[in-house]
Amino acid sequence: MERVETMSNMPVLKEFYLKQVVPALMKELDCKNVHVVPGVEKVVLNSRIDADLDKAHIEQLVKEIGLIAGQKPLITKAKKSISNFKLRQGVPAGVKVTLRGARMYDFLYRLINIALPVIRDFRGVSKKMDKHGNLNIGIADHTIFPEIKVETSNRQNIGLDIAIVTTTESDKAALLLLEKLGMAFRK
Repeated sequence: MERVETMSNMPVLKEFYLKQVVPALMKELDCKNVHVVPGVEKVVLNSRIDADLDKAHIEQLVKEIGLIAGQKPLITKAKKSISNFKLRQGVPAGVKVTLRGARMYDFLYRLINIALPVIRDFRGVSKKMDKHGNLNIGIADHTIFPEIKVETSNRQNIGLDIAIVTTTESDKAALLLLEKLGMAFRK
C-alpha cells in the first residue's frame, strides 16, 4: 500500500518546493500547467572501491554511504578486468544508491543546508550542467555529512559523486530550480 503524505509528515524541502518554488517557477518560466514545472526526479550517490581493500573496509564503506543516504547502497562489480587499475572481473568496484521521494528531499536538504556550507573555502557549486538538465557534484571527503563521525571512520577521504537528475531537459530551467531550492552556485 502506498504511503499518503500529508503536509505534517512531508519533508521540509518538498513542502518548500510545493508551496514556494513551484509558483515562482511557473511565473518565471511562463508555465501554464503545474505538471510542466521542473522538479528533481532522483539523486544518485556513487563511490568507488579500491581494488586492494579487504572485506572489512568494503563493509565499512557500505555502512557509511548507507548512513549518508538513509538506505542501503548496492555494491557494483567490475564487468571486465583492467590491469592498469588492478581490477579483476567480478570484484567489487563501487557502491551506489538511488534516492527518490522523501529520502531524496531529506538528502538534498542536508546537502544544501548542512554539508556543503561546512566545506572549507566553499565558494559554491559549479553551474556546469550535462546538457540534459542534470547536475553532477564531486565531493572529496564524505565526513562533511553530520552522520559520519570522523573519529570512528576507518578510512579517510572517501570520495563521493552526487548526480541530481531533474525532470527538465533545459540546463537553464534546471539551474533556476536548484537556485530556488537553495543550492549555492559560484558567481
